[in-house]
Amino acid sequence: MKALKAQIAAASAPQPVAEVPKAKVRKSYVTPARVGKKAVVGHFSPALSRQLGQIAWDNETTIQALLGEAIDLLLPKYGFPPAGER
Repeated sequence: MKALKAQIAAASAPQPVAEVPKAKVRKSYVTPARVGKKAVVGHFSPALSRQLGQIAWDNETTIQALLGEAIDLLLPKYGFPPAGER
């Protein structure tokens, strides 16, 4: 009987949990053109988004280049030199 109780006690005793290896944290890739840059975003109507897309398409450029051009035109109005980021 003592042997049976010992077996039951051993079977019900907490078992050590195998340690799960930590997953390697993969650093996200950043395009070299974006290194040192910061996103400037806004929410606009779908119509404006389509218009900017059409202007970019018609002029074989990107919306980002168009926004850079617009910001360069805006900065002098407030006393800042154009940034020249297009």
